[in-house]
Amino acid sequence: MNYDVKDIKLSSRGALRIEWARNNMPVLGLIAERFSRERPLKGLKVACCLHVTTETAVLMEVVKAGGAQVCLCASNPLSTQDDVAASLVKNLGIPVFSVKGEDTKTYYRHIEAVLAAQPDVTMDDGADLVSTIHQNPGLYMKKPVVGGTEETTTGVIRLRALANQNKLRYPIIAVNDADTKHLFDNRYGTGQSTLDGIVRATNKLLAGATLVICGYGWCGRGVAMRAKGMAAKVVVCEVDPLKALEAVMDGYEVMPIKDAAVKGDVFVTVTGDINVIRKEHFKLMKDGAIVANSGHFNVEIDITGLREISGKPRVIRDSVEEYTLKSGRRVYILGEGRLINLAAAEGHPAHVMDMSFANQALSLEYIAVNHGRLQHQVYRVPYEIDSGIAALKLKSMGIKIDTLTAEQKKYLASWEMGT
Repeated sequence: MNYDVKDIKLSSRGALRIEWARNNMPVLGLIAERFSRERPLKGLKVACCLHVTTETAVLMEVVKAGGAQVCLCASNPLSTQDDVAASLVKNLGIPVFSVKGEDTKTYYRHIEAVLAAQPDVTMDDGADLVSTIHQNPGLYMKKPVVGGTEETTTGVIRLRALANQNKLRYPIIAVNDADTKHLFDNRYGTGQSTLDGIVRATNKLLAGATLVICGYGWCGRGVAMRAKGMAAKVVVCEVDPLKALEAVMDGYEVMPIKDAAVKGDVFVTVTGDINVIRKEHFKLMKDGAIVANSGHFNVEIDITGLREISGKPRVIRDSVEEYTLKSGRRVYILGEGRLINLAAAEGHPAHVMDMSFANQALSLEYIAVNHGRLQHQVYRVPYEIDSGIAALKLKSMGIKIDTLTAEQKKYLASWEMGT
């Protein structure tokens, strides 16, 4: 639904929370100032499928300041902050098609509503806009889509698969691949917000608990780092020998999930793959095991398999469903197996989303200027944008760094590296 704002309190509360996020996003603030002057996005229609949070609201302000017409839907049925959505509609006039807790049918109806505007550019978190367009290009590409951006690892994987089959219909910039995104957002953002979601949902003490992490990419590294900092005993499950070796060198136990299932008190999936924790693993778990997902889609935990070996679940706390196995042991699924950091908490802190969404805003500008030269491929964020964002972030934090001297630059550019 597009918010018909009748509850002034709801939109007012959202406005205050957006202000708090804006105050912690100085890089986007600098971009907004320039966009307001230069209007580099003037005339563009931008369709956005992102988590409807306070940080996303700040990004929407920046895109609109750049001259674009923008509309927004959610990229997860449980991630919408309704007060934020209401504020965007009332205070900025941005159409928002989302409501927290929407069912799957409503979720896709909202995606279709955003695409009905016939956008020039898409901005995705999970590639659902691109996927929907490609399923019915005759309906959604009555005029060319000139480009798009993708926020997360799972979406980039989907889009690269499409590009490898020569089926991608317009160029995409993989925002997730920018160093100022995945090195910080995925690691520090996911690490903190995942544990925040788990603790908010369960009030579980992590100190002394065994926390099993499935997947040791940047998100898994972040969760492991934060769990270790809270005095949990961390176990990592991996299929990639290099990542598994890295986890060992980082000081964690590494083992197959069937072995970890017996030991774990809390389980977190961050792989982007399907059925990582299955019914044969649930059967091995301790009574009271807690299982959460922080990957983009709700496919990593085999909840269908869990239902086959348990009675009817009951909601025992907000975002906590209790499944009682035939053995009598109980397993707790958090947030319906969806992104726990958004289902039960507020997502990544604004301070780190500042860099991620700066990449989104500047990649949008790059597409506006360069789309005629781009092929139907998935591109990395240009280095100049990536490094420029890092420089702005350091400046906003009052941190200065060294620069190379002319002599040092000459030395590094020379093939004669003698003493």
